Amino acid sequence: MDLRWVSGTEVAARPLADLPGLLARDDGFVWIDVPRWDEEVEALLDGTFGVHPLALERARERNHIALVHRYPDHLFIAIHSPLVGTRGHVHYLELDQFIGEHFLITVHGPLNPVVALDDALRETREVAERLEKGRLRPSSPFALTYAIVSTVVRHETDLVNELARQVGLLEQTVISAIEEEPQGFLGELFTVRHELLTVKTMATQASEVYRRAVTIVDFAPPDGLAKMRDVLDQYERVASIAQSQLEFLMGVTEFYRARTDTKMTIAGEKLAVIAALTLPITAISSVMGMNVIVNSSTHWPLLVTLLVLMVSLALLLLRWAKRQGWW
Repeated sequence: MDLRWVSGTEVAARPLADLPGLLARDDGFVWIDVPRWDEEVEALLDGTFGVHPLALERARERNHIALVHRYPDHLFIAIHSPLVGTRGHVHYLELDQFIGEHFLITVHGPLNPVVALDDALRETREVAERLEKGRLRPSSPFALTYAIVSTVVRHETDLVNELARQVGLLEQTVISAIEEEPQGFLGELFTVRHELLTVKTMATQASEVYRRAVTIVDFAPPDGLAKMRDVLDQYERVASIAQSQLEFLMGVTEFYRARTDTKMTIAGEKLAVIAALTLPITAISSVMGMNVIVNSSTHWPLLVTLLVLMVSLALLLLRWAKRQGWW
């Protein structure tokens, strides 16, 4: 785990042994970033910070939805960020946060074995780099969690922007009618839909969590509370944009399906016309053919008469079908 002391004038990595002394100070706060859960982390949260057993359990296990718990001296929030994997699968990268007046603890995971740890630490490492370079000087743990979660939201927005670009390309393909493999094209449509729906689900759940957090936290400074409201607004915006893209993609899909259904209907009508035209001819040849062409001899005059009759009948049926507007 990484321990940092954050104040208005200083951001410094500290050894874990300095934690008790740092918690006693009131000129800054502690940030502990936990890449992976282990027994040492659980002992620290339980012993030093007095975290509730239910919150420990939530941080230890995978949470499939966003959560918020209110405790006397801290707030527990679990959110997710998306990571697009292979074959359109979207991984839920969980970030658990323990937010107190003088500390912020961020816990990553549990992770799917195929997910690289660097992907899970993307947002916290980006914020840590901003701290080290002096571009960010949060005044409270709430300001620091605001920076981290805003980075999560920004990455979600970038993903929605990329998916919107793909939706635009799919729309161009449908409008220009250049798709060659319907099965592969449908796979692309539903892959983009799944990714958009996943981002929307994450953003919607997180917005509900922060809407609840704003109403139940009573130890956040005024600027910290304002930042939490801003996070709520950011998540609502991402969810709304993702929903609008989903609706647009649904329109593209319906247009594609309507055109495909129309093609199938026209093909069916043409097949029906062909069947109607060939049915009388087939009936004549079936009944009369065995009596006109036989092994011993062929009745040529009758054969010619039947052929002329069948051709004439076919032409009459074609003319009649044309007048009916069938082709």
